[in-house]
Amino acid sequence: MKAAVYHGAGDVRVGEVPVRAPGPGEVQVRVAYCGICGSDKHEFVDGPHAIPVDRPHPESGVVAPLVLGHEFCGTVTAVGADVRGLAEGDRLAIEPHYRCGRCDRCRAGEYNICAHFGFAGLMGHGGLAEYATIPAYMAHVLTEDVSFEQAAVFEPASVALHALRRSGARPGESMAVVGLGPIGLLITLLARQLGVQRIHGVDPDAARRELAVELGATSVGDDVPEVDVAFEVVGIQSTLDKSLAVTRAGGRVVLVGLGGRLDFDAFGLVNREQSIIATVGYRDTFPELIRLASQGVDFSRIVTSTVALDEVVERGLRAGAGEVKVVVRP
Repeated sequence: MKAAVYHGAGDVRVGEVPVRAPGPGEVQVRVAYCGICGSDKHEFVDGPHAIPVDRPHPESGVVAPLVLGHEFCGTVTAVGADVRGLAEGDRLAIEPHYRCGRCDRCRAGEYNICAHFGFAGLMGHGGLAEYATIPAYMAHVLTEDVSFEQAAVFEPASVALHALRRSGARPGESMAVVGLGPIGLLITLLARQLGVQRIHGVDPDAARRELAVELGATSVGDDVPEVDVAFEVVGIQSTLDKSLAVTRAGGRVVLVGLGGRLDFDAFGLVNREQSIIATVGYRDTFPELIRLASQGVDFSRIVTSTVALDEVVERGLRAGAGEVKVVVRP
């Protein structure tokens, strides 16, 4: 089969690799779509960061070179031994979180912070390929009224939904979304579904601000009103400063963006009794997203381009700021 294989920074090659038959507890999927994530771009530009290169990931058993892509969906083509409830022809959304099922966090149901945390497509072979073989626990069967175009965006939508849940946002509250990339835009869309009445979007890109309004933002721009909760979705110092500055006393700031070391005024944080909440990945989100999509919520509105697998480097990993979400159709 054809696949996009990560060999190192600046070195992703589209070529032929073997198709792997599913083992016990696994399913093989013919990939319909696979999105390009900011994490994929970081690995391509200056990685490896998450991709294992020295030793195999404990759950996948894989070390680079590996097939990229963790935002994918497709159709079951083969089922391994001991798999129940899945059959050839089932249409799936893939929840690419690895989980061991044995650590304390997994036993508590918090599998997104498993001791062996990881994603297919970053810590194991993923979906930028014609076929992918995955653990069956990653599979969510789509209802007939949910398209693959929708399911292709469920992975970033899951990040957004989990961040909203972590925030404790309630109907009637106000929020700021600082950074209107795919995750920030999906937070905006889902917040409107939740009943948040005032959503302010912050981003230097005019097209993204316009899309945020279409998805439910009630205002956009650098002049941000005081809010109950702010989502920092960039991961740099200036956006953290902005998020803390616009959050009311007693309010919450949710860190969604992936940044390095950042500073904050601890005295000010304490005196204003603000909370900083971290969020990573997601858990138990896909059934809710399938339900929302079946009711007409259109997550695919953030997709700006669909490209072929042969174009994944030039039109996907090297895509410019004019793109919001690029999906690949293998």
